Amino acid sequence: MTAHAYGDPHLLASAAVVVGVDGSPGSETALRWAAAYAAGRGRGLHIVHGMDLVGINRVLGVYEVVVPRLVESARAHGKAVVLHAERLVRELEPGLRVTVHLSADDATRLLIERSATAYAVVLGATGENGTVSHLGSTLLAVTAHARCPVLVVRPDPDADNTVRETGPVVVGVDGSPVSEAAIGAAFVEAAERRTTLVAVHVWSDWVFGKFAGAKPLPALGDLDNVEEAILAERLAGWREKYPEVEVTRRIYFSDPATHLRTWSALAQLVVVGNRGRGGLMGMLLGSTTHSLVQHAHCPVMVVHPDR
Repeated sequence: MTAHAYGDPHLLASAAVVVGVDGSPGSETALRWAAAYAAGRGRGLHIVHGMDLVGINRVLGVYEVVVPRLVESARAHGKAVVLHAERLVRELEPGLRVTVHLSADDATRLLIERSATAYAVVLGATGENGTVSHLGSTLLAVTAHARCPVLVVRPDPDADNTVRETGPVVVGVDGSPVSEAAIGAAFVEAAERRTTLVAVHVWSDWVFGKFAGAKPLPALGDLDNVEEAILAERLAGWREKYPEVEVTRRIYFSDPATHLRTWSALAQLVVVGNRGRGGLMGMLLGSTTHSLVQHAHCPVMVVHPDR
């Protein structure tokens, strides 16, 4: 454990990978991925399921005669889900430290609460339609408000819905504090996976005056050189820390979501920062991150800046 870990609960040896399960095929895909991820990082795996018994009572309280049966059914389902999940993980990763938690709370509240001391939170997402109802309010809310990195496990719809395990790690870079946290996480992931890192920067997202100072804005033809220099500077410290990671830089004019989605068809992981500003559904996530958790062809890591 490094000295830095003492000040960061997410880096303590006790910090586990938390995975939410609900018995769906997407949940099982995420569970399998999370088990391998935890084993590869030397972390324990904490399997959680929220039954939302309060919600059942709130919605059906007027029908008191059916509430006990529904609560009992929810408990039975929850027990079956976590027992199946634990049994599967022990078969896949026999030496992994596994704990389970069945909660009366709803999944969103449970996962956000557990994220305070987790190494990472893993959730599943499947399908291509990209609607909020399809992804589910839990996935969107946890991705937006968790206090540790959130990994949304997205299979590739062009590869029989398998989760890609090869290719580079891709990180979106925009120069913000959120972006800095994403760069750090991406270097860690690339080093752990022994793969290359592709840093994707869309220069129209930058506030040019911040870097130009009192000098006039460079001519359009010079902007690529300016952005190349800025991107190289952003990566320099991390390249010194992880010299074994080969880095490729890519700069584009606009539309970061489209470029990152395109790269996701080749990548094993895309890392982005969360730039959401509020709690409304439309503001839970920044537009680029929101697009990726819906449409990427590989798992997406959403990193939050230090709070």
